[in-house]
Amino acid sequence: MQALGIEVLFKGSNFARLLGGLWVALEISLISVLLSIILGIFFGIIMTSKNPIVRIFTRIYLEIVRIMPQMVLLFIVFFGTTRVFGWNLSAEAASIIVFTFWGTAEMGDLVRGAVTSIPKHQYESSYALGMTNVQTYYHIVIPQTLRRLIPLSINLVTRMIKTTSLVMMIGVVEALKVAQQIIEANRMSSPNAAFGVFAAVFVLYFLACWPISLLAGFLEKKWGG
Repeated sequence: MQALGIEVLFKGSNFARLLGGLWVALEISLISVLLSIILGIFFGIIMTSKNPIVRIFTRIYLEIVRIMPQMVLLFIVFFGTTRVFGWNLSAEAASIIVFTFWGTAEMGDLVRGAVTSIPKHQYESSYALGMTNVQTYYHIVIPQTLRRLIPLSINLVTRMIKTTSLVMMIGVVEALKVAQQIIEANRMSSPNAAFGVFAAVFVLYFLACWPISLLAGFLEKKWGG
């Protein structure tokens, strides 16, 4: 076990520190996902607009998110905006802003796809029954959209949890950052600590994401179509 560097995990509070770092990553991702779902639903409905100006702006936003690496967005928000505007922004808050900015676009595109997949005759039937546009969305479109959206949004949760490892680059002490600190502190006494510590990080992320992936697969089979 010493050859693999696993013994480092049982020194002092190292393993507890790793769990604390994982919780920081989960907290950032879950807050971001919650905000992304709320904002993404509204953004997705806006994306279905036939107004060409609205469609251009929503498309530009979506393409910026898809093209721009999350690392660059983190640097712009945390290092760039704090210098330009002079505000005091914590690394955790900057991370939530960036992941919400990213997640809202991704969720909005999922909502757009779910809304446009609803057959046209359902809209026509609701209007024939005397429903307004708002009532049609509230009673028919949104319930079906949410049913189709939940499995896809769960997959977005796992993507966000994995991507939170990037926040260590702006000073957030999450699991990967804690792992580096443990390895550096035990560099002389346990030269093979990197293997054991990063293997533990892999297992922790796997245990955090695997049940979510299973839930997404289950819901896709149950509500697919």
